[in-house]
Amino acid sequence: MGENGGMLALVRLRRGVVGESRRVCHLIPVPAGPVPGHLTALCGESIFPGEAEVLDGLRGMPCHACLMQSAPAGGDLLANAG
Repeated sequence: MGENGGMLALVRLRRGVVGESRRVCHLIPVPAGPVPGHLTALCGESIFPGEAEVLDGLRGMPCHACLMQSAPAGGDLLANAG
């Protein structure tokens, strides 16, 4: 879920739009109203119509910046790690 409980879409830029190493999976808040001219991933990357594919599940390399933006607030995230 995105900010304010909204839905998030998992998208990846299409092959040929960017190099293979930049084809990471971004998290994009799904707009409640009309779809704007471009969507903005949690990391700030602008995604324009026809440049990306919506994924139906987790696959590929995630965008680390999107993951960090979607992590719960607070320092307890890694409290029990290792």
